[in-house]
Amino acid sequence: MRLDVLTLFPEMFGGVLGSSILKRAQDKGLVSYHLHQLRDYTKDPHRKVDDRPFGGGPGMVIMCQPVIDAVAAIEAQEPEVPATRVILTPTGERFSQKVAEELSRLPRLVLIAGHYEGFDERIHEILKPAAREISIGDYVLSGGEVPAMVVLDAVVRLLPGVLGDETSHCGESFGSADATVNGGLEYPHYTRPREFQGLAVPEILFSGNHGAVEAWRREQAKRRTMERRPDLLSG
Repeated sequence: MRLDVLTLFPEMFGGVLGSSILKRAQDKGLVSYHLHQLRDYTKDPHRKVDDRPFGGGPGMVIMCQPVIDAVAAIEAQEPEVPATRVILTPTGERFSQKVAEELSRLPRLVLIAGHYEGFDERIHEILKPAAREISIGDYVLSGGEVPAMVVLDAVVRLLPGVLGDETSHCGESFGSADATVNGGLEYPHYTRPREFQGLAVPEILFSGNHGAVEAWRREQAKRRTMERRPDLLSG
């Protein structure tokens, strides 16, 4: 899978892409990361990519030309690999495990991280036919870099061969394809010691009865979801 990121701050991604599972995925040859500096694509002699909003108001707005030209140039690299554009914006659809699963099945993503007051609206209109607009939550960040990292992490770990154990996805919160959690929160986990500060591990986990353990986990997942995120059960 090829992952391109268009950003004003490519240096922010070094630690994330060079560590843990994301680095392992690249080392295995399962993904390739490509960071692109937006300023490299502006025609402004001072490398300017933003300007004041028409109609007045605070902040600066990212101009059309640098973004549209950048996306065209980036997609021209390996044009035989079809790209899906992902615009990180507070006005996009809510990011979820289901969306991550959908994106993980694609051959290439071009993540477009905004900044300042956001993009000129015409950027959305021009790119939208081949783009998904995604928000990671109902709050505003300084830019789209952190959301892009969130999407990268959630998507890459779902790719076959990235995790050491292919069953690691099973039982995770929000998993749409796992009967144990059924889209809700995952069940509680325990490890050694068997007792700590008066709190003991449930005896069922030592029973050796895999069917009973599975039933307990399903019940615990359902109970936890009802208590903490009943909205996940509404569907």
